[in-house]
Amino acid sequence: MSSEQLNGLYQQLILDHSKSPHGRVTLEHPTASSHQLNPTCGDEITLSIQVDAGTIAHVGWEGHGCTISQSSASLLSSLVEGREVDDTRLLLEEFRTALRSRGAIELDEERFGDAIALNGVSRYVARVKCAMLAWVALEHALADTGDNSSPRGGS
Repeated sequence: MSSEQLNGLYQQLILDHSKSPHGRVTLEHPTASSHQLNPTCGDEITLSIQVDAGTIAHVGWEGHGCTISQSSASLLSSLVEGREVDDTRLLLEEFRTALRSRGAIELDEERFGDAIALNGVSRYVARVKCAMLAWVALEHALADTGDNSSPRGGS
């Protein structure tokens, strides 16, 4: 498959997740939640998690904004639900590093699945905050769970 065809598939995946998002629900009894706003463009996300025995049992989010912010929240919820908290923290750092790399680092398909569709966003600095919004909300929600251990032993 050509690079152009692959980019087209990724763009379609982002549009599909924006139009039919995964995890767009309000959790009744979340362990923690975080509300994040991107003042640059008005994107807004409230993300909630239920953590059970060190595993993210459920992810729910509500929000509005651009296609990238909404699809990123959808892709995130599909990716981290059922994942251990410690591994999720590592994913957060890997995602942040790749998105800040301006295209030099790409997300690993085995680790990120469909979220690799967001690889191209890193080339557009103005869009990185849009893609990161839900991930920052998740990071804050994880910090509010009371388990403040860092994936790398501190930062």
